[in-house]
Amino acid sequence: MSATPAPEAARAALRVSGRRLSYLDSGGPGPLLLALHGHFGEARTFLPLIRQLPPDWRVVALDQRGHGHSDRPPDFSREGYVEDAAALLRHLGGPGPAVVLGHSLGGVNAYHLAFRHPGLVRALVVEDIGAEVDGDLSFCLTWPHRAPTRSALLDALGGSAPHLTDAVREYGDGWGLAFRPQDMTASQHALNGDHWRAWLGSGCPALLIRGSRSGVLPAGHARAMAAARPRTRLVELPTGHTVHATDPERFAAAVRTFLDALPPQPHNRLPPAGPAR
Repeated sequence: MSATPAPEAARAALRVSGRRLSYLDSGGPGPLLLALHGHFGEARTFLPLIRQLPPDWRVVALDQRGHGHSDRPPDFSREGYVEDAAALLRHLGGPGPAVVLGHSLGGVNAYHLAFRHPGLVRALVVEDIGAEVDGDLSFCLTWPHRAPTRSALLDALGGSAPHLTDAVREYGDGWGLAFRPQDMTASQHALNGDHWRAWLGSGCPALLIRGSRSGVLPAGHARAMAAARPRTRLVELPTGHTVHATDPERFAAAVRTFLDALPPQPHNRLPPAGPAR
C-alpha cells in the first residue's frame, strides 16, 4: 500500500564553479535522501519514489552535470560528479548526513561519494550497477540533434524513445534532447573500470537493488558485491536495468523497508567535506 503522497517537488538550483546545478526538492521536514539518476536521465525520474515515500522524508533529486536542467561541465570525471553531489549536500545543510540513492551512473557516484566524504552519507541505495563497469553508449550518437516536431523526434529515437520522454525538449530550432549524446559517451567512458576500492571503502548500511532481467548487473557479480561489503543487503526484483521505473511500487517498498531499519537519524549538522582519499 502506498504512503501518503508527498507534496509536489519544487525546482531549485545552486551554482558550483560557475555552473548551474538544478534539482527537485520535496521539502519534507525530516531526514534527507539524495537521489542520483543514470545516463540520459534527470531528477524527474524519481517523482514516483518521492510520492511513495513517507512525506516526512525530504527527497532531493539532482539533475547531474550535463543532464536535465543542469549546465554542461568541462568534464565528466568521477571527481566532478562526486564534488557536485557533495556541494549540494553542503548547500542543503542537514540536519545530518543523507541517505544517497543512485541508479546506474548515479549508483557509482553514490558509493564514491560515501567513500570520499563518509561524513556526508548515512546510508546507500545502489540500483543495478556493479563494482566493475564496462558499458558502451555509442548507439546514442545516431540520435538526431533536432527534429521538426516532438513526434518526429520520438520516431527517430525508435526503441529508445520510451526511456527518453523526460529528456525531450522544445528549442528555438526544433525538438531535441536535454543532453548531448557525445557527452553521454564521454561520461560512460569515464565510468568504465574497476570501482571495488570505492564500493568497499565505506562502512555505512547499503541496499543493492538488482533487476533480475538486467543486462547491466549480472547476478553473480551482485551477490559478490553484497557478500564482500559488510552491512549490505541485496534485493532482486523482476525487472530489467531501470528497476525504479519498471516496478515503482516494489522498488519504493524495498527502499522504505531499508529506510525503516536504519539507526536513528543523527541530529548534527553536515560537516565540511574532507579531502578525497
